Order: sequence, then structure tokens, then C-alpha cells
Amino acid sequence: MAAPLKALDGNADLQALMTDLGTRARAAARVLALAPPEQKNRALEAMARATLNNAAAILAANAEDVAEARASSNMTASFIDRLTLTPARVKAMAEGIGIVRGIADPIGVVTESWQRPNGMTIERVRVPLGVVGVIFESRPNVAADAGVLCLKAGNAVILRGGSDSFRSCRAIHECLVQGLREAGLPEAAITLVPTRDRAAVGMLLSGLNGAVDVIVPRGGKNLVARVEAEARVPVFAHLEGVNHVYIDASADLAMAKSIVLNAKMRRTGVCGAAETLLVDRAGAAKSLKPLVEMLIEAGCEVRGDDAVQKTDARVKPASDDDWDTEYLDAIIAAKVVDGVDGAIAHIQNHGSQHTDAIVSADEAAAKKFLSEVDSAIVLHNASTQFADGGEFGFGAEIGIATGRFHARGPVGAEQLTSFKYRVHGTGQTRP
Repeated sequence: MAAPLKALDGNADLQALMTDLGTRARAAARVLALAPPEQKNRALEAMARATLNNAAAILAANAEDVAEARASSNMTASFIDRLTLTPARVKAMAEGIGIVRGIADPIGVVTESWQRPNGMTIERVRVPLGVVGVIFESRPNVAADAGVLCLKAGNAVILRGGSDSFRSCRAIHECLVQGLREAGLPEAAITLVPTRDRAAVGMLLSGLNGAVDVIVPRGGKNLVARVEAEARVPVFAHLEGVNHVYIDASADLAMAKSIVLNAKMRRTGVCGAAETLLVDRAGAAKSLKPLVEMLIEAGCEVRGDDAVQKTDARVKPASDDDWDTEYLDAIIAAKVVDGVDGAIAHIQNHGSQHTDAIVSADEAAAKKFLSEVDSAIVLHNASTQFADGGEFGFGAEIGIATGRFHARGPVGAEQLTSFKYRVHGTGQTRP
């Protein structure tokens, strides 16, 4: 096994470091592609155990990151929430690793098989992608989620976390490496870029001389835009979550209130949080005022159109930009629309194809919404905060893919695979 990668010092050659990192990851990917499920699961079991056993060290490192972030005047409360780890969140992280361990290994699964008239049998089989580069911001638990999902899918991964979570990611990464070590897998299978130098991001986007097969960005609009503009390898698009909840005239008011409150306020800083409330004009007399008052009393700022402003003097006027904004904060834009068609039209014009929900007792309206809203996740009578790989039974996720190629929605282990064809013959030649 190669010697451990040393942390970068001020005189190190960053380009040489990153190139070496890619070379190690590529070599590790070849080992992982052939690793039996039992060996990968031993590593995952050891990672979960190490995470729990080292919870105090992880929380101490995180406390330093949070203190540094709080000292910066431009950090929002939602950013601090995304950055912060608690004992419960560390426990959930370890439990997520356990769930990933328990899911079926996707590698080697024959997804289709058929026989040709000449007697040849053709199989389509899942295989790893190779080396995945994951660039993420603020949320340190992404290091664990991405690391274990890539491992389960037989991929090596290079993690480049945000500078704000550098200490936290390093502490989590040490637990992942311990699991690899105990299972006899190469430590470069899960590599954390050991520097805050932002130039490392550009080098990772270049593909590290062909070492990286795909890039996954997990962060804000600016990060994703940079990745899509500069990456020289394929990208799993993870755009912002400008998510909507539409309240149909037929909706049960108690259900609507419960779903809207949870979708917006459970955790305002996650990508599944609702950012826009749409209310059917035909049911506005019944539901609009109670929904607006509930949100304001829960500490949420409401920015609305004329109809919404008339319900409560505390509502602020919505600007054109509000309909396209991912607040990641206790702010929501609200608008009255003309039925399900009006809601669909608004979402088509302003949504980010992430997650959108309808609350309705009208099955025809719900069916129309679920069919015509072109988002990665569409829900009927459920909160947008279910936009999460763990809630889908994936154990964890690298992110919510909003593109159309390869993966869409929560990216779990199965979505981190490709396929190849195996052809079995009995001596056939082509005429």
C-alpha cells in the first residue's frame, strides 16, 4: 500500500500534489472495481463504528470550524446550521453508513439479458464509474455520504470540501480511512484534498490528467456554475432548489398547513426546503390567510404578490427576483395562481427542476401536476423536505441531480454506476 498522503505545506507544489492524488485514486479504483461485496461491507461497518467512537473528536473539530465561521460577519444563520454538527447528526451519519452497508451491492448486477437469433446471449451489467470528484460546501456530513456511497458502488472518490468545514471533514475522513484500513482496501479509495487552496478546485475540474471520470458539485449556485463552466469531465448537475408547494382549492387546510410549515421551516438551509408557496385562487379565501399567518408566526418572512399582501400587513411586496430565489433561510415567496395550470406554468417559468409538491384532495389535479411538472422529484400531499436520499431508502446521497443525463433525483450507490455489455457466444462469426 502506498505511503499516506502528507498534508500540503506552504512550499509544496500543488500541481504535483494533485496529480499524485489522482494517480493514487485511479489505482485504488481498479482495486475497488474487483473488491467483493463482503470486503466493502467490512469497511463500511468499521467506518460506522469509527465514526461513533470518534464522535467527540469530530464535534471538537466542528466546533472550531463553527467558531471561525461565526467570527466572519457575512455568514448567515442558515449557513451556520448547515455547517454545524451535533451529537444527533453524528449519530445519524453513522447510522446512514450502516444503511448503505445494508443495501444490495449494485456492482455486477445483470439489469437485462436477451438472446439473439444467432444464439448469442447479451447481458447488460452494472459496473463502477471509476474515480468520482466531489466538490462541496459547508455541510461536512457530505464527506461521509459521498465517501461511503462511492465505496459501495466500487468507485474511488476525491473529496474537496469547503474551506469552512476543513477541520470537520478531516476528522470524518480519518474515520473513513480507518474503515478502509481495517478491511484491507487502499486508503486512496477515499481521498480528501488536504488543502484549502482554491486552486485545487480548478485542477480537480481539469480531470487530473484523465484520472477523474465524473465531477459532482454539491453547493450553491456560484459553485455549480463554475463547475459546469470549467469542468473537462462529465458533471452530475445539482442545481439550486427553487422548490414550490402548490395548495389546490380541494386541499385539506390542516394538511396544507402542516406540509407548508414543515417544507419551509423544518430546516431552511437544505436544498429540499420550499422557497415559493402557490395558492389556488379558487381556494384562497379559505386557505391563504391561515397559511400566511402561520408562516409569519413561525418566524418566516413572507414576500407576496398583491393578493397575498392584502391578507396581512406584515407581508412584504415580492420582487421579480423573489420568484427565482433559493433563500435557504426563513423567507418564502407567495403567490395566488389560477388553479393547477397556473401553478404548473409558474413552476415551468421559475423552478429549478429540483423538487415540487401539490397538496390536493383532487386526484385528477394531482395526476396532472405529477405528470406535467418536469422536476427530479414531484410529491403529492407530502413535504418537499423528503427530497433526501436517506428518505428514499438509499442510506445517503451525494446530492439531488437536476440534470437529465445518467442520474436524476437523489444520487445513491446505484446512480454511481455505469454499465457494460457481456456477450456469450458459441463460436459465432459475423457474415
